[in-house]
Amino acid sequence: MNILLIEDETVIGDMIAMYLTDEGYTVKRVYNGFAGLAALDSFHPDMALIDYVLPDINGIEVCKEIRKYSFMPIIMVSMNTEVSNRVEALLAGADDYLCKPFSMKELVARMVAQLRRYHQVQHHEPVVSQEMANEFIRIDHEFRTIKVNGKEVEMTFSEFEIMKLLSNAPGRVFSREELITYLRGDTTMVNERSIDVHVTKLRNKIEKDPKNPQFIKTVWGIGYKYVLTKDEHKTLKKK
Repeated sequence: MNILLIEDETVIGDMIAMYLTDEGYTVKRVYNGFAGLAALDSFHPDMALIDYVLPDINGIEVCKEIRKYSFMPIIMVSMNTEVSNRVEALLAGADDYLCKPFSMKELVARMVAQLRRYHQVQHHEPVVSQEMANEFIRIDHEFRTIKVNGKEVEMTFSEFEIMKLLSNAPGRVFSREELITYLRGDTTMVNERSIDVHVTKLRNKIEKDPKNPQFIKTVWGIGYKYVLTKDEHKTLKKK
């Protein structure tokens, strides 16, 4: 696996690079955000580890730029433990957030969980293109796209996975714990707030009125469900 490490701190960056190399990963170490973005085409990473604070542009901006082109897992690392910073990273498209200092074993465990989830989705998609369709939203599983009123909207890996899971089982209530396990794997420490953040951002992209959602409903005290309205219909389309 190719790992892009964007970390300007010499000691921790060298430590991460050495440990991951010993674990069998191929690591491309860069020291700023622009160098990280430039490495995307030549290095072809399977995952990115991004420091929140970088000397040129911050990790949030790097994460947003990567998400324009790739669904690869992104883990952001930071000295900052504030909830607001975690939320900002998740909204920018990060799949996980790890606070410094951390153990190398925990970092690898989170990486394995993210890579496992990502490659399960990539390699176990059905040969048939499944499409959930209604007058407002269209989801194409094969090409991993979502269109709202005919216009494609940008989705992070986690947002698309939540939408796919909920819409594939309309009416079923998924607990936050189930969504965490589905997205991250049961070895990664993620709190329920991150799921709420992903759902909030997803609603802002697909709902006509996000504050009064029509499709993704909250089941208080449990989790979320996808609701088919009376005007909707589902189709299975073979290409």
